[in-house]
Amino acid sequence: MTLGRLARGAGFALLAVAILLTGAWCSLALWFQCPAGEALCGALAGAAMVLALATVLCLASSRRWLAVALYAAAFAGVLAWWTTIRPTNDRDWAPDVARAVTATSDGDRLVVDGVRNFAWRSDADFDARWERRSYSLSRLSDVDLVMSYWAGEAIAHTIVSFGFDDATRLAFSIEIRKRKGQAFSSLAGFFRQYELAIVAADERDVVRVRSNVRGEDVRVYRLRMTPANARVLLAEYVREANDLARRPRFYNTLTTNCTTLVFAMVRAIHPGLPLDARVLLSGYLPDYAYDLGATDTSMPFAQLRAVSRIRDKAARADAAPDFSARIREGIPVPR
Repeated sequence: MTLGRLARGAGFALLAVAILLTGAWCSLALWFQCPAGEALCGALAGAAMVLALATVLCLASSRRWLAVALYAAAFAGVLAWWTTIRPTNDRDWAPDVARAVTATSDGDRLVVDGVRNFAWRSDADFDARWERRSYSLSRLSDVDLVMSYWAGEAIAHTIVSFGFDDATRLAFSIEIRKRKGQAFSSLAGFFRQYELAIVAADERDVVRVRSNVRGEDVRVYRLRMTPANARVLLAEYVREANDLARRPRFYNTLTTNCTTLVFAMVRAIHPGLPLDARVLLSGYLPDYAYDLGATDTSMPFAQLRAVSRIRDKAARADAAPDFSARIREGIPVPR
């Protein structure tokens, strides 16, 4: 076989892979976003995959380029439709993401509207409370990383909590903005199925619901960050929240999630912060922070991870006013 034939064969193989991958994307996009009924959505999704397979089979025929042209036209049509799918703040939202947080600052004073402070008894039984809270920026003292695990070590939910020297805390959680009755799917998160939400909350809400109500493995890591840098990071959260309230965005499982957005905001403080696979595999984010020296490093990471677990302390503290202080007992502060 000549070198030319090998190159031609490799080219057709790459074209076949591209057609199959784009066909799979079109199929899933139609399944998740087609506005018609489930039966028609399924039929369109199936037709997209059949068209891709048929086009690949035609690569061995004399009409290969006609088939490729027809497939390209169909793919362009799906892309054109895809651009019409826009995020919105106007839906029948689930109660826990019903309000969009906004904040204003005036000198030393930060006022946050829409701080969530639900009293959770179960995921379906709660007292909904949305509050307006005021914070003194000069009293901002520390930042903690809160990680919640529910399915192994690789994936976790990331919460960033800001502490003030009067013992109050303001926690931020980046989540999907679910509609009523909507469940989360990692696969659907690639296909504009969910809007993005930034939740500002009391820790007795956003941490306790995960540790005490859902039984997740929640861990708290104290971060090495100066008050000045903490203030910059808080300002980034405020900017993102205000922008999201004005201009909604879609959540994306890979690129726009609870960890990648935090990483982008931290880069406002450390522009040279290296990208690492552990940013995408969010459960390993604390390992990454440890390697950067952002957490306590006076003990091996395995030991730090063990003392960071708060489930038992959270269960004992439950809804106590000093919940935040009690769950941090025994967790080292970086020096």
